[in-house]
Amino acid sequence: MFDKETLNGVIKSFGLVFGDIGTSPIYTLTIIFLLTKPTEANVIGILSLIIWTLITIVTVEYAWLAMSLGQKGEGGTIVLREILIPMLKSGRKIGFVTLLSFIGISLLFGDGVITPAISILSAVEGMLLIPGFEGTGQDTLVLIAGVIAIALFAFQRKGTEKVAGAFGPLTLLWFISLAVSGVVSIIQAPFVFKAINPYYGIEFLLENGIAGFFILSQVILCATGGEALYADMGQLGRLPIIKGWYFVFIALSLNYLGQGAFIIQNPGTKSVLFEMVFQQAQVLYIPFLILSIIATIIASQAMISGMFSIVYQGITTRVLPMLKVDYTSSELRSQIYISSANWFLLISVLFVMFLFKESKYLAEAYGLAVTGTMTLTGIMMTWIFYLKRQKFKTLASLFVTFVDMVFLLSSLHKLPYGGYWSLVLALIPFGIIMIYTSGQKRLSTALKPMDLGEFLEKYNYIYMNMTKIKGTALFFARDVKRIPPYIVNTMFNNNIIYDDNIIVSLIKTDNPFGISGSFKNHLSDGLRIFEIYMGYMEVVDMEKILKASGINEKIILYGIEDIVTENIVWKIYSVIKKLTPAFVQFYKLPSHKIHGVITRIEM
Repeated sequence: MFDKETLNGVIKSFGLVFGDIGTSPIYTLTIIFLLTKPTEANVIGILSLIIWTLITIVTVEYAWLAMSLGQKGEGGTIVLREILIPMLKSGRKIGFVTLLSFIGISLLFGDGVITPAISILSAVEGMLLIPGFEGTGQDTLVLIAGVIAIALFAFQRKGTEKVAGAFGPLTLLWFISLAVSGVVSIIQAPFVFKAINPYYGIEFLLENGIAGFFILSQVILCATGGEALYADMGQLGRLPIIKGWYFVFIALSLNYLGQGAFIIQNPGTKSVLFEMVFQQAQVLYIPFLILSIIATIIASQAMISGMFSIVYQGITTRVLPMLKVDYTSSELRSQIYISSANWFLLISVLFVMFLFKESKYLAEAYGLAVTGTMTLTGIMMTWIFYLKRQKFKTLASLFVTFVDMVFLLSSLHKLPYGGYWSLVLALIPFGIIMIYTSGQKRLSTALKPMDLGEFLEKYNYIYMNMTKIKGTALFFARDVKRIPPYIVNTMFNNNIIYDDNIIVSLIKTDNPFGISGSFKNHLSDGLRIFEIYMGYMEVVDMEKILKASGINEKIILYGIEDIVTENIVWKIYSVIKKLTPAFVQFYKLPSHKIHGVITRIEM
């Protein structure tokens, strides 16, 4: 059933993919039973809702439907957009899908901030059960959680390659601990197994009416992190993640059933998981608490790495500005560190920790962004399956999208209780994306590039009649049919022309991976086109590609736009442009050869 490679992949998936969903048992039932009475009927009904949420959202939506829509093994919101756009003919539909993907990316940021905050804080709160620590103040607990978060984010610059190997086995130990503690508790009340029947979940909703509907906004906490199955698919492959999920699903289900059995026997319980373990094996409680803190750190690490990947995908698909990227591994080019994203996340995590102070209040803000992301995934998946004429998958996808929408509507009641903070945090990247993409379009129009035919006419005259500089000059242009003004100014206004002039064009492909660089053709004497085709998730070593093709440039020229505007939106765009690295700096081309040519633009 498992070869050695698949088994290694499954163990790695525990730390990389299932960390977030694996820490949900720390707080899910604790939060739910702050809002509803712990009667036997309520416990069985809620356990039924949890198990069927894991089946519907995680197993059906992500493990089956979404993971069948990979591109060269890659998954995520941007991948869905890249699959869907070529299938659409209408410009309006493409615009709508693009907007959906922008919202999806932004909501992941809102979710990504609350994930480490609630996970670390809820684990640290488990200290209150240790004899002698019962009176620890909440401010002290927040401070400890804050120190853990600072240490975690500060470590990112070093890269996680050296410690990543320990993530899988430690998280496997965490899941085994969850399963064992669940089984021990179930033995005392085996009747909780009837919660596997969906009838009890439906009965709970019908009997509790609007109150039961709002409970769904806390039930969804059991599935937070489910989206990682699809988003992280490219790092491990589909098979190890799906096989890993079978094990994780059983471990989580046993633990939730065990917690339910414990609540029925101890209706006054406050912190369900920690009190259950404390009662079962007091001597093992401190090791379990340490393991739970490690599990939340690993879950947070997976989220941070995922955020870096999303930001990089955003940069390469030109929806985000070119932020500074560092490569933390000499062997794994996919291991990256983006300092601006890292510190933005840390500041946001600390802010929500100190704002909400307790995990139970953080839970009130948690889930809105998650259900929003799940709903958008469902809409885009359904559209793709419909266009592919896969009827059964279209119907299944419609059903899970309806379930997602029910959870989203239920979560809307969290808005006044702090839920708006996840949207406020999501608005920051959304605003940057909208301003940047609109600014790029406006800038492209304002630059007034020269048509290739007119450019060649002028170039041939200059090249034949002017003294040329010896050596090779590199220029960069997005579309060689429209020559940017800085090349025109350099050659025709400043009379700078070299023996060998190469226009380099970087072309994004529809596939996530693959890099190829080659000369397209000689446009004229001393003028060549070099095209680099790259997947939208590919980390490109530009200098290596140029050297491999025999290009030994003397100078690299690139355009700098000096934007003059009275419009507040374009002023913000201008600031974003100034704060982010230029194209040639982003691709780490040799600094001693780089020369920027300024073009003044009125917007």
